[in-house]
Amino acid sequence: MQLSINGRAYEVDAEPDEPLLWVLRDALGLTGTKYGCGLGICGSCTVHLDGVATRSCVTPVSTIEGRAITTIEGLAQLVDDVEVLHPVQQAFIDEQVPQCAWCMSGQMMTAAAFIETNAAPTDEEINVAMGANYCRCGCYTRIKVAVARAAELARERGEA
Repeated sequence: MQLSINGRAYEVDAEPDEPLLWVLRDALGLTGTKYGCGLGICGSCTVHLDGVATRSCVTPVSTIEGRAITTIEGLAQLVDDVEVLHPVQQAFIDEQVPQCAWCMSGQMMTAAAFIETNAAPTDEEINVAMGANYCRCGCYTRIKVAVARAAELARERGEA
């Protein structure tokens, strides 16, 4: 089957019920997406399907052919051969969010999808949007600050 991941076409040979997470990590070497709970609860495996934050550990690969998949590796963009971090990536660095960082790619993917739909979120809206992503290290306060900062950066760049 052919998959479109980060704007690039990939031909994969996978069982129809194989989770997208394993195709990304094992078949394609895109290891930025992390395995957490395997039940779609923790959010570590979050990717975008057509711009919507989706848990890849419970998404059968057979259900996504023809859809645009974005992983953490695809958030940054090349502009004149220079990598420009997505506002969420830059904000998470600026706010020094990660501790162990296991959940961070999923946190960032959820945040990126969220600020696409809400360019000026309130603290409560951020809490709700990020509430289903777990962080074992308890970095929730820094995550909230970074999501607000990412929305601000996106507005400043004209991306929101």
